[in-house]
Amino acid sequence: MKPYIKLMRVKHYSKNILLFLPLVFGRKLIDATLLLHVLLGFVAFSLLSSVVYIVNDIRDIEKDRLHPTKKNRPIASGVVPVSGARVMAGVLFALALAINALACGGAVLPWALMGAYLLCNIGYSMGLKNIAILDITILMLGFLLRLLYGSALVQIEISQWLYLTVVAFSFFMVLGKRRNELLAQQSGEMRGETRAVLNRYSYSFLDKGMYMCLTLGILFYSLWCVDVSSAGQIPGKYLLWTVPLVILICLKYSLTAEGKSDGDPVEVLFGDRWLLGMVGLLVCAMLAILYL
Repeated sequence: MKPYIKLMRVKHYSKNILLFLPLVFGRKLIDATLLLHVLLGFVAFSLLSSVVYIVNDIRDIEKDRLHPTKKNRPIASGVVPVSGARVMAGVLFALALAINALACGGAVLPWALMGAYLLCNIGYSMGLKNIAILDITILMLGFLLRLLYGSALVQIEISQWLYLTVVAFSFFMVLGKRRNELLAQQSGEMRGETRAVLNRYSYSFLDKGMYMCLTLGILFYSLWCVDVSSAGQIPGKYLLWTVPLVILICLKYSLTAEGKSDGDPVEVLFGDRWLLGMVGLLVCAMLAILYL
């Protein structure tokens, strides 16, 4: 059973925290009805993301076996047979649809956003990941669609600055992932070509793009804090005090990612206790500012 749980990549469900941002920043987190919708949506989106991961692992089984860490994944290592993985993907997909129906009923937009997420990622697995720029754009869209889906579930409009913040930081993280993968390939850690698109990138391009997006992300976040304050919201003036902490988190993330890391955002976060603690501190500070 444990290999099948590992196949689902439960740790990556942390990305779905983005679904809660519209609810949190809309100051509706204590609304039990809306919170229930988002919790159900969280489960549905998590199960659907597991389906995407399983499909991708099946498609990349041979390449994963050449990768220093991906070779240990359940399908690549042979612990989980391909047939079993396909059955599991089908079951998870059916559960995701059923739970999403409970979360949003017949509302069209949440279904459309979930469908867009699935189509983008299936297209990614089928070959779009081999097209430079488009591959990182699809990965960025995975984060953005989560935010938009959470907004659609509770019908709370998100700030334009928050939207740009998520886009910029998402690009920052996926560019960092590609940069570290390229470094691993160039250093000979991989026994063969595990990702064809890496031949279209250079380290300089990925590194410069990564820090350009990091700068924009911090700028957009700062402008969002200022925008909230100028809009006359009571806790808005205190949000600006979280900007230094966000900068420190970004610096610690960059330091960790540039170490012995494959650049995967989830692995970087959970692989550094100090970074995880700083993120936890930011979450507590935001909740205190918005709700106390």
